Amino acid sequence: MKAIPSGIASLHAQTTPVSQLSDVQPTDWAFEALRSLVERYSCLTGYPDNTYRGNRGLTRYEFAARLNACLNSIRVELSLDELPTIQRLENEFAAELSALQGRVETLENKATELEYNQFSTTTKLSGSIVLVASDLTGDRADSNPDTRIDSNLAFNHRTRLNLITSFTGKDRLLVRLQSSNRVPNFNGISGTNTTRLSFEVGNTDNSFDLNLLEYRFPVSDRLNLYLFGNSASHHYYATVVNPFFASFGGAKGSPSRFLERNPIYRIGFISPAGIAAVYQPNKAIRLDLGYLAENAAIPTEGLFGSTYSALAQLSFKPSSNLEFGLTYLRNYSPDGNLLHRTGSLFSNIPFGTGVPLVSNAYGFEAYWQINSRMAISGWFGYIDANRVDRIDGNANTINYAVNLAFPDLFKQNAVGGLGFGMPPKVIQNTNSDREDTGTGFHFEAFYEYPLTENIKVIPGIIYLTNPDHNETNGDIFVGTVRTVFNF
Repeated sequence: MKAIPSGIASLHAQTTPVSQLSDVQPTDWAFEALRSLVERYSCLTGYPDNTYRGNRGLTRYEFAARLNACLNSIRVELSLDELPTIQRLENEFAAELSALQGRVETLENKATELEYNQFSTTTKLSGSIVLVASDLTGDRADSNPDTRIDSNLAFNHRTRLNLITSFTGKDRLLVRLQSSNRVPNFNGISGTNTTRLSFEVGNTDNSFDLNLLEYRFPVSDRLNLYLFGNSASHHYYATVVNPFFASFGGAKGSPSRFLERNPIYRIGFISPAGIAAVYQPNKAIRLDLGYLAENAAIPTEGLFGSTYSALAQLSFKPSSNLEFGLTYLRNYSPDGNLLHRTGSLFSNIPFGTGVPLVSNAYGFEAYWQINSRMAISGWFGYIDANRVDRIDGNANTINYAVNLAFPDLFKQNAVGGLGFGMPPKVIQNTNSDREDTGTGFHFEAFYEYPLTENIKVIPGIIYLTNPDHNETNGDIFVGTVRTVFNF
């Protein structure tokens, strides 16, 4: 006889003594019958949680399966008066057992067909679509308090398809295709990088481009190496110690580019390649190392002849709800643009366009989940930039943030967020004309609400004071509603 389907057979994974069934009492009318089946015939009874669920309804198919399990497990010699009963039961449920066997054969055929026609034996496809309605209002950041932002409600998308392949079961090849119809930062109408949103990953005019090519493989149980073919960023391998606000291209968390993570992780790139390593000697300590180069594919520039960024980060996680990070990043920008694209214009281009520079950036990040319903994270970042064109020049930039997250707010798997910070600001520059004389602040709130397991809605609002760290610029409000589809 064909084996019972695993979905039914799993209900009888072990012979459980009746005395260990939590929902069966000696006073139950069927207690002796159950005990006889177990002790005399070694029938498999009970669920894995040591319950029998005797009041649960039973189909004839399920009864046939249970009967078949008992008949197959009998190991004692039956008395003559028991044989007619056994034969009668087998005859009465012959049709159900035959149908059950047919169902098993059908399932086996379908499984064979699926295996033969599957997309790949080694590659899985996943993706996310972010649909965004956004608008902003307020004073344009152009040092003129009389100009207003001319904007209308915009509707855009960011779509990603991830092809994930493993050749050994421990490695991972990630090929990401991406499409978007959004020119970043509201096409520049605000006049400041501080209004840039987290889902703005670059405009492809609705065509799919190769957005990321990454291969990760283990060297040992404690060391993983990463190879990046293009579009890499340090946060792809390094922990940013900001779990509830990290946005993953707008698919969750913060609505803004600034509060996703410390801006120093972004320094230097548009589409680099490179190599990285993650070493974890134990569960509490992690070391992230990476080197990325903007024009690695161009033979005349390669890994070391153009914009590069090298990161070293040590993070300490003494418990599951507490983490600290110390970050160092060195960057060379021959065009003079740090390209973190947050904060003021001067914090991105401290000495002017085309003035080459070397920068050393330092960061401290922290995260503490106070309890199951509240977490706090934050950082401080410092950038020391120096001209390298035989003219003395130095600029210092700082930024900081504090974020509050409220997991399971009003609904399981929902997240509420409140964020505050100061985007990158130049506090000292040998060229005093390129210092930020004012101080602007960033406030935001969002609520990540899951409609289903694969669909969520994330409304958010951003309030900016003294945008671009210029006191002549009036306040700006930004509103967004993201609808995210994951598959």
